[in-house]
Amino acid sequence: MIEIQGQYLGKKFVDLSHPSGSVIRTDAPKDNLGEGSAFSPTDLVAAALGSCILTIMANLSERSGWDLTGTRFSIQKHMSKDSPRRIVSLPIEFHLPKSLPVEARVKLELAAKSCPVHHSLHPDIEVKVIYSYVI
Repeated sequence: MIEIQGQYLGKKFVDLSHPSGSVIRTDAPKDNLGEGSAFSPTDLVAAALGSCILTIMANLSERSGWDLTGTRFSIQKHMSKDSPRRIVSLPIEFHLPKSLPVEARVKLELAAKSCPVHHSLHPDIEVKVIYSYVI
């Protein structure tokens, strides 16, 4: 169990405090009456998915002796046009080292499917993951 604290600062800003002392500030997006000057709560969902998958792959990589240094991802968050406002799709692309052998690629992509954030998302949210071995 982990407990995260949140405090409303006014003007749609919320500070989130992790037990480690790390703080993240959120803001509503411009299209939802905010300034769009920080991650929105739904941005954090997208970021959580990408960082979760990358962390799962990093765990396997470290145990297996593969170097993922420089691996990066890009994720798009698509919101519904109708009500209720919600995330409808999260296409994500990972850019991994081209030096990874085929065996490592297969194992990393399989391990990525165990991401708990992905398993926590509503099944109506389309998640398409692309792996490019280009760095």
